Amino acid sequence: MTAIDPTALTDQTRTARRERRFSRINKLDAWFKVLGLPWMTPILKALAGDNPKAQLKDIWRLAGVPLLAIVLFLGAWGALAPKVQTSLGAIPGPAQVWEQVIVLHADAVAEGAKADEFYARQDARNAQLVAEGKADRVKVRDYTGKQTYYQQIWTSIKTVFFGFLLATVVAVPLGIISGLSPTANAAINPLVQIFKPVSPLAWLPIVTMIVSAVYATNDGMFSKSFLVSAITVTLCSLWPTLINTALGVASIDRDLISVSRVLKLGTWTKITKLVLPSALPLIFTGLRLSLGVGWMVLIAAEMLAQNPGLGKFVWDEFQNGSSSSLAKIMVAVFTIGIIGFLLDRVMFALQSLFTFSANR
Repeated sequence: MTAIDPTALTDQTRTARRERRFSRINKLDAWFKVLGLPWMTPILKALAGDNPKAQLKDIWRLAGVPLLAIVLFLGAWGALAPKVQTSLGAIPGPAQVWEQVIVLHADAVAEGAKADEFYARQDARNAQLVAEGKADRVKVRDYTGKQTYYQQIWTSIKTVFFGFLLATVVAVPLGIISGLSPTANAAINPLVQIFKPVSPLAWLPIVTMIVSAVYATNDGMFSKSFLVSAITVTLCSLWPTLINTALGVASIDRDLISVSRVLKLGTWTKITKLVLPSALPLIFTGLRLSLGVGWMVLIAAEMLAQNPGLGKFVWDEFQNGSSSSLAKIMVAVFTIGIIGFLLDRVMFALQSLFTFSANR
């Protein structure tokens, strides 16, 4: 019997373990790209012992260069900002903007403490009334203090998602109909070309008047200001989804359509089993574009209509005109940009889950 070399077994085991590690890293790489963290892959590969020199080159390209660009941007901003004088004083540099981040956070914490105290007093008062047999005098009120910066962010996010969902519900069916039927496309296309370039500033007064006339109460599920902003987002953001859905449906292989006719598939079955799976990559591309457009539109709508949210925060600080207003506006600018990036990453992650696309 041939003796087994323990050294060879050890080498084989190490090789197998290494291959498994790299296989896991390659699977994670797709998600790192979706999340905007592609530099994690070469770091993990370098730690796993895969050609450290080559991985260091990738780390520098994917992480070092962007960090260097950010540092240069912050340096240029800090050096040039004090030289530009405005009616509110010099343009704030990175340090002044960061100070206002801390101030806004402290204000939010303080306002949260006030709200907690208000509800604690209300609960104690109501409990005392119940104990005294005066339950009919119990009242529950909401805290009416000023909105914190975080609450304004959350208001804007809720509004944009509601408007985006409305746009999706309208745009995807219309896009499918337009893509399947040349006649429907001929009818829908002129309307798309007319309304697609319309600014949210033009839609806003029309939407405001219609909502005020139709939605006569503020005690319903949604406030008027919320509906005005959300519907404005819908009207401006549905076009990319509609156009990309129609394009995706129209681009389906005609042989597949012929097969569906041979198999005598029903309309609903053809759409769900054939049309949507084939058009899904382009549909998601449209959804990503629509969400980005909706986020930009929302800030303008909130600013002009003075509806709660980040847009109103920017306008209020501009009107306030204090020495810290410009720095707070710049905090909002960075917040808007970061949230826009995160929204795009969310849609990209959903696209990767549902379309299994290799494109990143």
